[in-house]
Amino acid sequence: MSVGLVIVSHSRKVAEGVVELAAQMAPDVTLVPAGGTADDGGAEIIGTSLDRVMEALSTADTGSGAVVLADLGSAVMTAESALEFLGDPETMLLADAPLVEGSVAAAVAAQSGGNAQTVRRAAEEANRQPPAGGNAPEKAATRGPAVTAELTLINPMGLHTRPAAALAGALGVLDADVEINGMDGKSVMMLMALGAGMGKTLHVTATGAQADEAVALVRREVERGFGEV
Repeated sequence: MSVGLVIVSHSRKVAEGVVELAAQMAPDVTLVPAGGTADDGGAEIIGTSLDRVMEALSTADTGSGAVVLADLGSAVMTAESALEFLGDPETMLLADAPLVEGSVAAAVAAQSGGNAQTVRRAAEEANRQPPAGGNAPEKAATRGPAVTAELTLINPMGLHTRPAAALAGALGVLDADVEINGMDGKSVMMLMALGAGMGKTLHVTATGAQADEAVALVRREVERGFGEV
């Protein structure tokens, strides 16, 4: 069972749309929208509902916990109140992350089997801005000799959302640090930030116990065009 996600928005349509998008990256993850509220006559209006968020949390937690993402101030407060009522502070967590980007990153992490802390961290890392020039800071220490490869993208749309999510998710379960053109290969948002189109060369570097497997995985996916050619 994977960590579930709850998407809280002032708009029911926004929450449902974000769930629809994130679900494309994580077909096995339970994603539950909790958007909007209703007036006294039952008509949908803009706002947030504590009851809806609490119900969504109960649905999303299938045994491994849940992570909540919210759009604006009062949605965050509603989510915090729901977590106080229902939440185990170890497995029911609120992420401080942009709603769309954070939800996609969190869904990929949950699909890869990450626990609640890992999924929340993935969402919050979507706040990170790519460093100028596209190069990640050097690591303080490496994990053994580096395995490298230079690979050329052959699929027509390059490293767009779907292959970036698939690649980040697959690399996420390996015991290796992976950089692709200086970006964290386990971060779907960082991979998408590369803007790598067809014909672009990917410089892959991996260290760690499964560095060989990581580079082989990237090579295999690139050479098969991520199943798009």
